[in-house]
Amino acid sequence: MAKPNYSGVYHMVSQDKFDEYLAALDVNYALRKVVCLLKPSKHIEHDVNTGKMKIKTVTTFKNFDMDFTLGQEFTEDLGAVDGRKCQTTVDWEGDKLICVQRGEKQGRGWTHWLEGNILHLELRAQGVTAKQVFKKAE
Repeated sequence: MAKPNYSGVYHMVSQDKFDEYLAALDVNYALRKVVCLLKPSKHIEHDVNTGKMKIKTVTTFKNFDMDFTLGQEFTEDLGAVDGRKCQTTVDWEGDKLICVQRGEKQGRGWTHWLEGNILHLELRAQGVTAKQVFKKAE
């Protein structure tokens, strides 16, 4: 079965437990409150033939870029959230994208999956799971 193509622009429609997730990352209270008010968009370029991906999270506060090849470990700059770096690998698990981040926070990572024009993002750190839902722009 062919893997889904994640390319597109997605706008956030909801989030759940994001403040708790940021607290698990030791993000200070004031910054957490600002970040939780943001409604990010995700701009994704996905080359299904090479596995190269670019995910740009765009907000009015700060943007965050990830540029990687599926299955290959890379150093991720987490500066958009907490100014740290970690070793990251993103790869397929079925038709979901699974990210494992190795660094100072145990169990940190995320999962992306598509259901039609809806992009789901589940974020994990220190036993806390948050969820964001995005809708693809037409």
